[in-house]
Amino acid sequence: MSILRQILAVVVGLIVGSIGITIVENIGHPLYPPPAGTDSNNREALKEYVGKAPFMALFFIIIAYALAAFVSRFTATKISNSGKHTAAVICGSIFLLITIYMMVSLPTPIWFWILGILVWTLVLAGSQFALKTKKI
Repeated sequence: MSILRQILAVVVGLIVGSIGITIVENIGHPLYPPPAGTDSNNREALKEYVGKAPFMALFFIIIAYALAAFVSRFTATKISNSGKHTAAVICGSIFLLITIYMMVSLPTPIWFWILGILVWTLVLAGSQFALKTKKI
């Protein structure tokens, strides 16, 4: 097991997870757009929108996190090819820290906090599934 392979596994896992988040959020944003004229680069405007956003607008983010949790961990575990969950757990930890930062930064409801943290437990599901399939 090479350390470079482990690093590659984490990096690719993070990239794949980020792509998963982007795909789901790009589906959700047109369905639940912010009010016209809202500048997504304006932190205060974003806070105001998140504070008033409909349930499904925020739930799409949870769905995005769930997809990212699964695919990033699956990918990291497959690439690491070590038979262990280490690369997957590192990916999950990084995504969890980013999620917590976002929840602290924006006024998210308690149910979002609970699901936003619990969804990253899918790290083990994606990793376990990867361990049960053929090695690459």
